[in-house]
Amino acid sequence: MTRANVLGAALLVAGTIATATPAAAQVTVGADLGLFSDYVWRGITYTNKFVLQPDVYLTIPTGPASFTAGGWFNIEPGKYDGATDISESGGESSFDVAEFDWWGEFNYPYQKANFTLGATGYYFPNDFGFTKAANTIELYGKVALSVPLNPKLAAWYDVDKIKGAYFEGSVSHSIQPKDQPFSITLGALAGLNAGQGIPDDPNSDQSFNFVDNGFTHLDLSAAVPFTAGPLSISPVVHVVVTGDDATKFTKFDPNTGTLNSKDVKVWFGGTISWSKALGEAPAEETTE
Repeated sequence: MTRANVLGAALLVAGTIATATPAAAQVTVGADLGLFSDYVWRGITYTNKFVLQPDVYLTIPTGPASFTAGGWFNIEPGKYDGATDISESGGESSFDVAEFDWWGEFNYPYQKANFTLGATGYYFPNDFGFTKAANTIELYGKVALSVPLNPKLAAWYDVDKIKGAYFEGSVSHSIQPKDQPFSITLGALAGLNAGQGIPDDPNSDQSFNFVDNGFTHLDLSAAVPFTAGPLSISPVVHVVVTGDDATKFTKFDPNTGTLNSKDVKVWFGGTISWSKALGEAPAEETTE
């Protein structure tokens, strides 16, 4: 249940990795703060009001590869207990940490590809909404290519509560408007569920993320990344074309007591990112 919903910022980082060639690998510490209109994960709306999503990470070089470990939070600033509200924490209190995810991964660049292997765990600390009963762990792998459209494939497999796979494929392209200091990054991401749906056995206690196997959603995004001093800022808007029934819900309908259903939904927000290389080497002295 890792909530990778900062696609605009992720595309900005991917573009930086693809084009930058550091003189020497260094230990790097970083932090992000996301503010989004909704909490949407793999096309599913888990909170339909504004959320804060901070995270911190540390990257350690290991030869040509690197290891990165971090922690990510989903925070619901308000008490989301209205008639139409969807709340991951159950809406019991304001400024509630609804979810904490730890993650660690190895990254290995090779020619025009970057390979990633990692694990992530999901922890839900509340007594209502998502609770500790939903805690689980996934293993994942990714490959990103530094070629036109920056194609990327990723796969996750839940090894704990759900025991199923989920796949994503994405492309992106940056456009530099004439005589403008900023660029526009357009992205498209498609999701596929393979085993994280409702179990066929109605008596099974196995958890699930989606309703059916197959296409889950198509996420079309537009981001305008830019820098301000040491900060990278990426406003982004997402248009989600829903496929699986679990991705179609956007709010409760108080008239029927059920979740409504939409074929297309929109969410938006932005991420502020900061990173610093530790122990930067001093400039080399020159002799005449």
